[in-house]
Amino acid sequence: MLAVRTVSAQTLEYVDVPRPVAGTGEAVVRIEFATLCGTDLHIYEDDYTSELPLIQGHELAGTVVEVAPGVEQVAVGDRVAIDPLINCGTCAACRQGRGNVCPHLVVLGCYCDGGFVEYLSVAAPKLHRLPAGLPSALGAVAEPAAISLEAVKRGRAVAGETALVLGAGPIGLLATLALHDLGLKVITADTVADRVHMARDFGAGHTLLIDPAAGFPAAELAAALGADAPDGPQLVIEATGVPSSQLNAINAVAPAGRVVQVGISKQPSAFPMNLLPFKEIDLLGSRNSQGLIPEALALIDRHQDTVGGLLTHRFGLRELDQAFATMRDRTQRVGKILIDWEVEA
Repeated sequence: MLAVRTVSAQTLEYVDVPRPVAGTGEAVVRIEFATLCGTDLHIYEDDYTSELPLIQGHELAGTVVEVAPGVEQVAVGDRVAIDPLINCGTCAACRQGRGNVCPHLVVLGCYCDGGFVEYLSVAAPKLHRLPAGLPSALGAVAEPAAISLEAVKRGRAVAGETALVLGAGPIGLLATLALHDLGLKVITADTVADRVHMARDFGAGHTLLIDPAAGFPAAELAAALGADAPDGPQLVIEATGVPSSQLNAINAVAPAGRVVQVGISKQPSAFPMNLLPFKEIDLLGSRNSQGLIPEALALIDRHQDTVGGLLTHRFGLRELDQAFATMRDRTQRVGKILIDWEVEA
């Protein structure tokens, strides 16, 4: 079968590898769709902790074509989304049900060979059936949607609260959608006008366009909060990974509020330490998801047209170089890039 291997920085090889068979407890999936995220681009550019060569691809959907004896979770013909997380199951985090932060965590397509192949053998419990009316292409968005849901759950979002989402990339937009779906008033901010405009479609009742040179628009935020949350939003989800944005989140959140850091960066962050105890803020990290692919699929199914608008570009498996070049192109509005196995180069 065909596989695409990243062998060095910005260098792909299209190779023939043996087609897998279903091992004990596994099912073989014919991969049909994938979406790309920033991690994929970093791996492609050899700017990540992954070791090359590597077959990338972790946001995946396809159809089951083979199941091992005794597998009951899925059947041949099922359309599925794939949970790419492989945790050890025995460490302290795993025993608490938090395998998403297992210190031995392996992620398909990031730390071991993943889904840029025609067929992939996967442990059956990691496969989740798509809702009957959900297009398979949207099934590939389940993994990033689950990351957004994890941030929302970590923040203990409650209907009727006001939430601020900093960053309107895919994770921020999907978090906006999840918060709106739960019944929160959502304010979403970004530095890019196109993203701010899209946030309205995802349920933001108010949006803020931030000019980094002018600083955070505190007056505009106060006006958006109005009488509903005069002391600040009860929940802030920081989805950019920019250190100054974390400071904005801590400054903006209401006393006794929660700040969830889901954006990732190696850059150090600095903020006055007295803000945490004086406001008694909960500062929470969020990584991957705790088995939230089914909930993510249900959310996407309820908002198919909205999530479909996130897919701004489509390429074939043999067009990955072009897809990654598009991700780097700052002159284009790029939401999620869809890789479609049926598209011919």
